[in-house]
Amino acid sequence: MGAQWKQKGREQAAGAKGKLFTKLTKEIMVAARAGVEPAGNARLRLALEQAKKASMPRDTMERAVKKGAGLLDEGATFETVVYEGFAPHRVPVIVECLTDNKNRTAANIRGLFKKGQLGASGSVSWDFRRVGAIEAAPPARGDDPEEAAIEAGAQEVEAGEDGDSRFLTEPADLDAVQRALSARGWNVSAANLIWIAKNPVEIPASARDEVDAFLAAIDDDDDVQRLFVGLA
Repeated sequence: MGAQWKQKGREQAAGAKGKLFTKLTKEIMVAARAGVEPAGNARLRLALEQAKKASMPRDTMERAVKKGAGLLDEGATFETVVYEGFAPHRVPVIVECLTDNKNRTAANIRGLFKKGQLGASGSVSWDFRRVGAIEAAPPARGDDPEEAAIEAGAQEVEAGEDGDSRFLTEPADLDAVQRALSARGWNVSAANLIWIAKNPVEIPASARDEVDAFLAAIDDDDDVQRLFVGLA
């Protein structure tokens, strides 16, 4: 699985949209700390674009920006916390959280990793690459992904879902490549920094359900923002 783990059937699950809005709201709030103007804040611009694509109401987005920037009294402060470890069968896992209470999050993650193994910082990430990833659909007129990648400055391109392509970049180049692709007419649906396993492990089919159940439990935690798995 090259990047972010996605729960099977999550799009159809009850409450999935609410969970997605919660994650997007946190991302907007954290991004807004660096400035409320999207033109000068790449992370905020991308977060707002993703929220729009998810059909988040405009007033919800605007409120999230104000809360993150400290313009509302009830604004919470979220921090990024990363955990590393192993799912059952020694499957490497990186868990990215956004939390306003690190003690609560740490306790929850420790509990969720009881069926696996929670590791120290660096215990897993050494075997992952940190890259920018852009999911995009080609223009209506059609466009060659390889050519688009070269012109936009992406390092690699691979086939995505439903005819889309995934462009991989250096972390610092994520925003520039996303802008270049958009300028060429590509419809960008997501742009994030992700972890990709260098040596994903293979497990027997009989173990898959156990690993998926472990990952689903972690992904369902309210503080978990993204989950990356080194699973072939």
